[in-house]
Amino acid sequence: MSDHSRTRHCCVIGGSGFIGRHLVPLLLSSGRKVTVVGRQAAPARPLPAEVRYVAHDYGDKSFLADLLKDVDEVVNLAYSTVPKTSFEDPVQDILSNLPAAVNLFLATSQSSVQRLILVSSGGTVYGKAEYLPIVETHPTNPISPYGITKLAIEKYAIMYHTHTGLPVVVLRPGNAFGEEQRPFTGQGFVATAISSILSGKEITIYGKDGMIRDYIYVGDVAKGIMAALERGRPGECYNIGSGIGRNNREVLDAILPYALASGFKPSITVLRPREFDVPANVLSPIRLTQDTGWQMTTSFDEVIERMWEHSMRMASPQTGDLLRSSAP
Repeated sequence: MSDHSRTRHCCVIGGSGFIGRHLVPLLLSSGRKVTVVGRQAAPARPLPAEVRYVAHDYGDKSFLADLLKDVDEVVNLAYSTVPKTSFEDPVQDILSNLPAAVNLFLATSQSSVQRLILVSSGGTVYGKAEYLPIVETHPTNPISPYGITKLAIEKYAIMYHTHTGLPVVVLRPGNAFGEEQRPFTGQGFVATAISSILSGKEITIYGKDGMIRDYIYVGDVAKGIMAALERGRPGECYNIGSGIGRNNREVLDAILPYALASGFKPSITVLRPREFDVPANVLSPIRLTQDTGWQMTTSFDEVIERMWEHSMRMASPQTGDLLRSSAP
C-alpha cells in the first residue's frame, strides 16, 4: 500500500478530452500529482504545466506495467467510438476498446494502485428505460454495440474486483455538456445545436420532439468523479445525473431566446428515430449522493447561457459580421 504521507499520484487515461479537462484541475487543486495518457502525440488543448503528458496506447501491457509502478490512482476516461460509429463497425468498436480496458484491469490488479475509476455510460448501458429516473439496479439491456461494449467492460472490471480485489468504482454519467464541448461528433446535442445555429446549419432531431436525455454540466461530472475517487465504494456502480429529463425540443426552446436576441433563427429538420438511440434516459444520482455527499450544483439554464456566450466569443469573423448585420 502507498504511504499516505506522500503526494498521491493519479493517472488519467484520456485526460485531455472534454471531461478530463475539467477533472485534471480538480485533481491538481487537491494536491495530487497528475499524469495524463493519450493516444495523440500532444493533447488537443494545452494541459496545466504541472501535468505530465504521455502519448501511448494505454492497452500496451509492458507500457502499463511501467506506468503503474508509482501510481496510486487511475481514472479511465478513454473510449474511441460513439454510438453511431459503433453501428457502422461493431467489430471495430469491440477491438478498439475492450482489449485495452481488460489489459488495464489486469495490470492494475497486479500493481499497488489503490483506486481505479472506470467511467462508463449512463446513457447507453441500461437500454430502453422501464422506469424513470433510472437507478443502478435497473436492467442493463443496451440496444447499441457501443452500449454492449461499455457494459462488457464494466463486467470485466467487476470480475477482476471479485477475483483479485481490484479496487474499481464504476461511474455511469448522463449527457455531460458545457463550454468547449466539440460539436458535430455524434455526441453532444447542445453544443451541436448552438454551433449549427451560429453557422446557419440545420439542426436535426429524430422523432417529433427528439430524445429525452439527462443533461449534466461537465464540471459537476468531474466533481462526481472526484467524489467517487475519494469516497466511493470499490465494486460499486454509481450514476452521475441530474434526475431531470429534457427532450430535444425543450433544449432548443432554452437556446432560442439567446439565438433570437442575437439575430439568429434556428432551422430544424425532423427525421425518423434511429434504431441505436434510446428514447428516454434520466438517471437517479441518489446512490452517489448517499455514499459520497456529491450533489449537482450547476443548473441547466446556467450552462446554456454559458455555452451560448462562449460560442459567441469563439465565433469566426464571418459569423461576427453576420451577427452585426442581422442583429435587431
